[in-house]
Amino acid sequence: MFVFWGDGSAEAMALVDSIRVRSTENFNWTFIFILAVVFYVYWSEAHKKNYDVICAGFALYGVHWLYEIANAVIAHVFGYPLWSVSNESTTFILLIGVCWELSMMFSLAGIISFKMLPQDRTKRYFAKNGKRGVSCKLVGALEMALLFALFESFLAGTSNHSFIWVYKWWGVLPVFVTTYIPFFLASNYVPDMEPKKRRSFLIAEWGLVALLLIILIPAGII
Repeated sequence: MFVFWGDGSAEAMALVDSIRVRSTENFNWTFIFILAVVFYVYWSEAHKKNYDVICAGFALYGVHWLYEIANAVIAHVFGYPLWSVSNESTTFILLIGVCWELSMMFSLAGIISFKMLPQDRTKRYFAKNGKRGVSCKLVGALEMALLFALFESFLAGTSNHSFIWVYKWWGVLPVFVTTYIPFFLASNYVPDMEPKKRRSFLIAEWGLVALLLIILIPAGII
């Protein structure tokens, strides 16, 4: 079953109200296995000196964390986040909108998206008769964003409420446009930046993530 918009129901609100952030009540060994898989993927790419692939992974994953922090702040200010995960669907909830399994998936999503691009990343589609066409990196980002938005729609309809949308105006379309497109633009474009700009982007991105977590978690905001 696919759900395309939040319903604003009392049930959805109650599910969000019951979320236990960073509780170890449901913790199990899959946490360690998933972490090992992520380490293996990144170490394998580092061993092959595929630093552009690693950059793609970190670029998207940093954007993911900035979005999750913003979502948690929205929940603190307005009472409910734009998206959240249920206690029953995960072994560990990091922030109100993201669980361990989901976050680790996003740590690999940038690598997957980047590897799915054509070997020639300068390729442009529909380029003929003097028209410049559309970058394969943009097309790839849109395709991945659509896929992820539709899969999130499926998760929102699962019986264990893997994803919870409370607000009636939040759903597949805003998720696709405002969330997943920026995610995959980061993974597809940042690796091909000039080395200095790429390094500055990643340092600024992850520096901001670290600063926000250091301030907001002890403050009880997220």
